[in-house]
Order: sequence, then structure tokens, then C-alpha cells
Amino acid sequence: CLQPPLESLATVEETVVRDKAVESLRQISQEHTPVALEAHFVPLVKRLASGDWFTSRTSACGLFSVCYPRASNAVKAEIRQHFRSLCSDDTPMVRRAAASKLGEFAKVLELDSVKSEIVPLFTNLAADEQDSVRLLAVEACVSIAQLLSQDDLEFLVMPTLRQAAEDKSWRVRYMVADKFSELQKAVGPKITQNDLIPAFQNLLKDCEAEVRAAAAHKVKELCENLPIEGRETIIMNQVLPYIKELVSDTNQHVKSALASVIMGLSTILGKENTIEHLLPLFLAQLKDECPEVRLNIISNLDCVNEVIGIRQLSQSLLPAIVELAEDAKWRVRLAIIEYMPLLAGQLGVEFFDEKLNSLCMAWLVDHVYAIREAATNNLMKLVQKFGTEWAQNTIVPKVLVMANDPNYLHRMTTLFCINVLSEACGQEITTKQMLPIVLKMAGDQVANVRFNVAKSLQKIGPILDTDALQEEVKPVLQKLGQDEDMDVKYFAQEAISVVAHGLRKLDFPVDCGEPSAPGDEDLLRPRGPGEDTKRQAHRHAGPEAS
Repeated sequence: CLQPPLESLATVEETVVRDKAVESLRQISQEHTPVALEAHFVPLVKRLASGDWFTSRTSACGLFSVCYPRASNAVKAEIRQHFRSLCSDDTPMVRRAAASKLGEFAKVLELDSVKSEIVPLFTNLAADEQDSVRLLAVEACVSIAQLLSQDDLEFLVMPTLRQAAEDKSWRVRYMVADKFSELQKAVGPKITQNDLIPAFQNLLKDCEAEVRAAAAHKVKELCENLPIEGRETIIMNQVLPYIKELVSDTNQHVKSALASVIMGLSTILGKENTIEHLLPLFLAQLKDECPEVRLNIISNLDCVNEVIGIRQLSQSLLPAIVELAEDAKWRVRLAIIEYMPLLAGQLGVEFFDEKLNSLCMAWLVDHVYAIREAATNNLMKLVQKFGTEWAQNTIVPKVLVMANDPNYLHRMTTLFCINVLSEACGQEITTKQMLPIVLKMAGDQVANVRFNVAKSLQKIGPILDTDALQEEVKPVLQKLGQDEDMDVKYFAQEAISVVAHGLRKLDFPVDCGEPSAPGDEDLLRPRGPGEDTKRQAHRHAGPEAS
């Protein structure tokens, strides 16, 4: 019942539909008994494979591997014959589909058939006139190489792979670079040493930046997969000279790709080699004009910290961090904030307080909301790393000062900081230092600040003791529940409900008036100076400042 409609869908023009139909047919094939498979499913595959339209023939390519293992010998021969025909089809789209499934099909074939049939098909597809077919043959090479012995590999596969690594089309060379680690594991250490490392050197100095970038991404994996015996010598003599050239490459994507993996070499090469050979490269990259390069180095500092400690880099790190922290692109600033807890842990509390603390506080008043939000979460992570005593002395006073800032957005940032810091700092600091500031801000002239006070009281309520809730929080929430602004009333009502439900001991009156959504007139009426008028969004998304 299910096969006929799926067979029809496997021939339609829309690729996405065909792919889903093939996926379903592959699942259905597993439900057949061997007899039913030959009676119903194999004929369907043959019909698709010999269809008039290329769409049906491309779909057939994905079905051979699921029906082959359970078919009888006679039927297996027919299936292989159909697959051979599709590999030499007149239509490039069909050859592409066959090339993409070649490795998968090879895995279910007998070894003799792989040598006698699949390898010649692989060789032909790897020499196809269309580069889109040739690059897919490289992918199949990984699966085929895993099935063959070293001798067979050297004789049957390596000539084709060498050719692919020097292909005239950069897309094929890119695919070789992209699959390099998998190829390396598949062919083994001997062939890697003799053939793949020279090929890798060529890819690292390829004329196309995309190829160099793909190869640079694989530097660490290549070095990790080398045999431990002799690994250091191979890296130092045959890989490192090419890496040094890429550090000053003209293309920023190449430099960025290298920066994302180069730090990992320090754990492989050890302390002395890292200090002598890698450290100058790290320092050069920390001064690179491209922010992404500097960022990638900073994000992988933990590798170097394990080997040589971070002090060697700290003097060069600071200018790079400051530049990134003040970069004109807000996404770069956002990225460096995310690495700040990692840096803080590695550089230590004294270095952090002296050099980086001011940066973290400056982010709290950034003009982009996403930066202020990330900076708030960053403070919480720093408190978790350095402890509550550090927070009480260093962070909390600076945050609370912002409550008097003339810009209402900065006053709201104080509340956001209190929300996250209260959890990390505990009851005593929250009650004595933070709660008075929140309560004071309940009288703010800007409604957005007042309803965020209600949200903050709801957030920190569970941390406070019963006396503070009864004597200080309760009157303020009741007052906010009678506020003239509908949004303030709404959030005060929510806070009262949540706090009362959580503690049950408190008898909060909940007659603050049923909140209703503000109408268009409310949204458009004048607000305080500089205040955001798009009020409804705050209920869900938080204040958007830019």
C-alpha cells in the first residue's frame, strides 16, 4: 500500500520531496522479509533505475544499499549491474547521485566485488568531466579505503587520490582538504607519511584561499592522528614551516581558520617547542588586524595555559582584549564577553581586577542591549569563579552606583544585574546591599523601570527571608499594584501571586485590579524622556535598546 505513492513521489521534480520519499522507502525496506523484498521492493528499485526521467534514476541511487544485503545472489548481480549503469549515465545529476552513494554501496558489497566493480567505478567518477561529480568521488574514497588492504590501497586507490589532490578544479581540492582527517585514518600511517603529507603541504599553499582555509582547519587533527613515534619530527620539519607562512596569509578566512586550531598544537609539541616555535606565532596572531583571528586565539587559550601557563602571553593579550572589547562591531564585543570568565580563571583575580574589571563594567552601559545582557550574565559567572567576598567588595558597589544613572536603560541594567547576582551572592548580601536599592527604584519616574522593579522582586523573593518579604517587599508590591501604568500593575500582580504562592505564609491581598493589555492609545501616549514606547514587547522580550 505504501510503496506505490512513495514510488510516485520519488520521481517528482522537487529535490526535497524526492529525498524524503527515498528516506521513507529506505525505512520500509527494513520491514520486508527477504522474500517480500525481492517480490515487491527490488522491482520498484529497478523501475526507478531505468526510468525515463533523471529524477527517478537519482532516487534509485539511494535504495541499492538497503536492498542488496538481503537479496539472493542472482538478484545481487542485477542490482550491481543497474548501479554500474547509473554511474555512467548521460545525465550529470544521476552520476552525482551515484557518486554520493558509492561509498555507502561499497560497504554492503563483498570484498571481491568492491575490487572488481566499485574501484573501477570510483576511478571513472573521479575522472568525470563534471567537477561536481569528481568531488563526490573523493567522499566515496574514504569508505572504499576502509575496506581494502594496504597493498590494494596503494595499487587501486592512491593513484586516483593523488590526482584528486592536484585536480584542476579548486572545488575538488577543497573536498580533499575537507575530508583529510577521514582519509588519513582510512589509509593508515605509512601511506599518510609517503603520500598524504606532501599532498597536505600543497593544499596549505594552494592558490585558492578556500582550499588553504579548509586545509588549515585540519592542521590539528592531522598532527593528532600521526603515529606518536616520530610525530614531533614530522610536525616540526614537514608541517610547521607551512603553518608559519599561513600566519601572515593575505586572506583573513585562512588566518582565522588557522587561529582556531593552532593553539591545540602546543599540547602535542610540548613546552619547549611551544615557547620556541609556536609562541611567536600566537603573539603575531594576537596583533592581527582581523578581529576574528585575535578572537580565535583568545578562545583557545586553555590549550596553551596547560602547557606553558598564560603569563607568557599576558602582556600581548591585554591590548588584543581591549581592542576586541571596544570593537565597532557589536558581535565581536559579544564574542569576547563570552570568553571573559575563561580568561579570568586563567589570568587570576589580581590581573583581572587590575586590567579587565573596568572593561566588564563598561559593557554594562553599552548602547546595544545584547551586549548589556551578556555583560550581566558575565558578572554572574565571574562571581561563581572568584567568590561572594570578591563580589561584595568589587562588583556589587559598582553595580549599585548605576541605580542613580540619568539614563533609564542603565538604571534597568542595575536591576538585571541584581537579578543574576542575588542568586550567586546569597541571602545576606542580597538583603543588606541589593534589596534597598531595588525598593528605592520602585519610585522611579519611568514606568519601564518600575515594572522591572516588580519583576526583580519576584526574582529575588525566594532568596529573601520572611521578615524582609513581609516588612519591605510586601508594601512596595502593593503600591506598585495600584500604579497608574497598566504594565506596572500587571507585573506587580504577577510578582504578588508568585511570591505569595511560593511562601504561603504571607497573606497578600490580590485585589490590585485585573490587569488588561494596554490599547493602542496607551502605547502611543507620551512617556518620560527617552523612554521606549513599545511597551508590550517588554513583557516577553525585555527592553530593547538599539
